Amino acid sequence: MGSPNQYTFDAIVVGSGISGGWAAKELCEKGLKTLVLERGRNVEHIKDYPTAPLNPWDFEYRLNHTEKEKAADPIRTAYGDAASDLFFVRDSQHPYVQEKPFTWVRGYQVGGRSLTWGRQCYRLSDLDFEANSREGTAVDWPIRYKDIAPWYGYVENYVGVSGQKEGYEFLPDGNFLPPMEMNCIEDHFSRTIRSHYTDRIVTPGRVANLSKGWNGRGPCQYRNLCSRGCPFSGYFSSNAATLPSAAATGNLTLLPDSIVIEVLYDAGRDRASGVRVMNAHTKAVTEYYARIIFLNASTIATAAILLNSVSPRHPNGLGNSSGQVGHNLMDHFTGTGAEADFEGMQDQYYFGRKPIGIYVPRFRNVSPATARTDYRRGFGLQGKGARAEWKEMGARLPGFGQQFKDQLLRPGPWIMWLGGWGETLPYFDNRIALDKELKDPWGLPQVKISFEYHDNERAMSKDILDVITEMFTVAGFTNIRAYSYLQPGGTAVHEMGTARMGHDPSTSVLNAFNQLHDVKNVFITDGSCMTSSGTANPSLTYMALTARACDYAVKEMKKGNL
Repeated sequence: MGSPNQYTFDAIVVGSGISGGWAAKELCEKGLKTLVLERGRNVEHIKDYPTAPLNPWDFEYRLNHTEKEKAADPIRTAYGDAASDLFFVRDSQHPYVQEKPFTWVRGYQVGGRSLTWGRQCYRLSDLDFEANSREGTAVDWPIRYKDIAPWYGYVENYVGVSGQKEGYEFLPDGNFLPPMEMNCIEDHFSRTIRSHYTDRIVTPGRVANLSKGWNGRGPCQYRNLCSRGCPFSGYFSSNAATLPSAAATGNLTLLPDSIVIEVLYDAGRDRASGVRVMNAHTKAVTEYYARIIFLNASTIATAAILLNSVSPRHPNGLGNSSGQVGHNLMDHFTGTGAEADFEGMQDQYYFGRKPIGIYVPRFRNVSPATARTDYRRGFGLQGKGARAEWKEMGARLPGFGQQFKDQLLRPGPWIMWLGGWGETLPYFDNRIALDKELKDPWGLPQVKISFEYHDNERAMSKDILDVITEMFTVAGFTNIRAYSYLQPGGTAVHEMGTARMGHDPSTSVLNAFNQLHDVKNVFITDGSCMTSSGTANPSLTYMALTARACDYAVKEMKKGNL
């Protein structure tokens, strides 16, 4: 064993994904000696992206998975192809209990899912922050847009978000790099929808892909191979951005292969003293200590750590005097959308592989004129247009031989896809818990997840289908191929809500600065903190809340309050 100083830091951050990377950067840059604990393997930027330069034919099965692989790891194989498998955990090696279906997508490595995220970055508005209070649903957010707006800007200026200002009240504008230009079919759809509707806009997706070089990174090369890791730093990830910034301060200690078992509680000080950690390979257990702790392990894992952190003062889990830890699990629901064809523009094409399409922000239940009686909240639409390529054409065209091959060499018709991302309400019974009997390979309780959609989501799904079909028809598309089924929770990979923010310690876990009501030196700034899900992709909000909470935590430390 080394000296105690080897195990003592100013701050500990659990997790190195999007929010954990931000916590590391902010705390290190503010002068704190910071330990970042990551349960997965180390991934070094560029060096550890071995599949990034490969072609489909470089893989044994041309990026496809075998039936044996699909049977062993259904979630991993559904979310990655053979080129990105290395950044998704194997289901068979990391079991959990689905009391009711929930797709738990995980990336256990330095950088976490920041290496594979969809990169769409949208601000929430007061339509989102006021929703629970306005409706009497769950609990009120303890913050409003004005509280987080400066931090959205702070994060955007570092990340680099490509987008177009719209002046649309319910999707606040940010500090944008030039947008990634819509192709001609997307532009046609946008112009037609804007001219036909007064309440809807179609804008280029706001995305953390760099349309120009930014902060020494990028630009995006329009390869659209982002989930393999980007050697050009063309999109934001912890590995390409925040962790290098943290390391540059000299204040960062990064330990991969470190599974956090529990947060240690000091009853005499009524504070957390540190964390107990197991080495993922040797299973040796070590304790590390710090004045402040940031939990950023992701929604489900963070709640599991809290529930496993039991003491006489916290018999039901650290910070769980409200009984809310693990409850109110949310995800955006998906599974409703359509594809459609467009006749015309046969003389036009595009260059490169753009990593983003279009976005239609929420327009339901935003005013008396748009109010629905069959459901609350709303949805956003994401979409993309392109010309059919040989894979699509091969499934459509009859014949064989040379003539068939010649046809495959020519671009097919324009095709556009639209899909809905709907807000899920915070239901107490949608929750995670720990199984007292079943253990994981490290001897820790397996996570149990119980999640289901309700009538509100089902009614919204029907409206999404009607809306998409109508908009395609208005824009002159034909052969509309619609689908609608509620995919299991977790499918959007936007899980959130298991340690929600709130005003009242009896009904919430965190205060307005992401600080545990019960234990003042513990902060949670991953998706766990969300009080409602909103409609838009949530990662930008996690980043902004993290930067804000770090600023608050360091100020409180300097005041002697932590």
